[in-house]
Amino acid sequence: MADKYQPMPEHKFTFGLWTVGNIGRDPFGEPTREPLSPVELVYLLSEVGAYGVNFHDNDLVPIDATPAERDKIVADFKKALDDTGLVVPMATTNLFGSAVFKDGAFTSNDPKVRAYAIQKTLNAIDLGVELGAKIYVFWPGREGTESDATKDPVTAIKRNREAMNFFCEYVLDKGYDLRFALEAKPNEPRGDIYNSTTGHMLAFIETLDHPELVGVNPEVAHEHMAGLNFTHGVAQALESGKLFHIDLNDQSFGRYDQDFRFGMVNIKSAFFLVKLLEDYGYDGSRHFDAHAYRTEDYEGVKDFARGCMRTYLILKEKAAQWNADKEIQALLAEINADDGSMDKYFGAYSADKAQALKAQSFDRNALAKRGMQYERLDQLTVELLLGVR
Repeated sequence: MADKYQPMPEHKFTFGLWTVGNIGRDPFGEPTREPLSPVELVYLLSEVGAYGVNFHDNDLVPIDATPAERDKIVADFKKALDDTGLVVPMATTNLFGSAVFKDGAFTSNDPKVRAYAIQKTLNAIDLGVELGAKIYVFWPGREGTESDATKDPVTAIKRNREAMNFFCEYVLDKGYDLRFALEAKPNEPRGDIYNSTTGHMLAFIETLDHPELVGVNPEVAHEHMAGLNFTHGVAQALESGKLFHIDLNDQSFGRYDQDFRFGMVNIKSAFFLVKLLEDYGYDGSRHFDAHAYRTEDYEGVKDFARGCMRTYLILKEKAAQWNADKEIQALLAEINADDGSMDKYFGAYSADKAQALKAQSFDRNALAKRGMQYERLDQLTVELLLGVR
């Protein structure tokens, strides 16, 4: 019997080279896995059933590679993509690993560093487009401070805007079919990172010269680090037409950036996220920006990757079950009952409508006495997730 949770291309499950290629190093310990080449990682992802592979520029091409070495690496990578059928939906630039970015990239106080960061990104955009990427992600990992004595935050915002405007114009000038997605994070590796949440990024985008080219790439772990409800942030991005890409993983609240397997910690949160994406027809990649436990060998890495995709598909099935559950849906209909008597007060403003609403009499005490039945609704949800419905 076929496994109904087997990933298929239409699910658009992707992983970054840096995810399955994570070698198990952490701030307190040496690597636990030998590195694999980008080509080897493409074949690994093909084996587990992924749809695509994403990369930072230097995940694929070392930062000090010669032009000839670069061309050979890219040719070998393209062959692996052709052999496996994997695609490259997204690319990004590493603007955080090299010591040159110790004070940031686009917001660095050193103008030569800012110019180098733009140059590096232009080359990386070319590489991403060459390999088929349609989305380009910006994660401002070093764009921040440890002390506010060191940078003027208003100047930093302006520098960041100037860089994004430059890249938008570059893409338009080149005729590239490419859009940008901004990824927020509150802290780590900097003490405080600018544009620290998805909401910050959405507001920033509206100040750009070409906001139509720029959306967001929210990440579960990053919003949970700030103690925020990730599903709400994604809903805001989705409703505004700015959910260009998404990073799926998991994270305990109040911890460092753990990048756990999707659904590993907060299964109910993961359920409502999947339900949101599926209910509203999100058509982009489901990208798993996570990595296997440090305890694992590469067979364990495969287990990790399969687990991310399998959990998503199980929760997708659970979301459909929730939407079809007669008791849950009857309860929702009761909770949201509307006899239409208030319709005349909603919608676009008019002076007559405002005047009529001011004259309307409401029984505040009677309204307050209504029980909403949310306890029952939530318990039914928990029972569904636990498999007893």
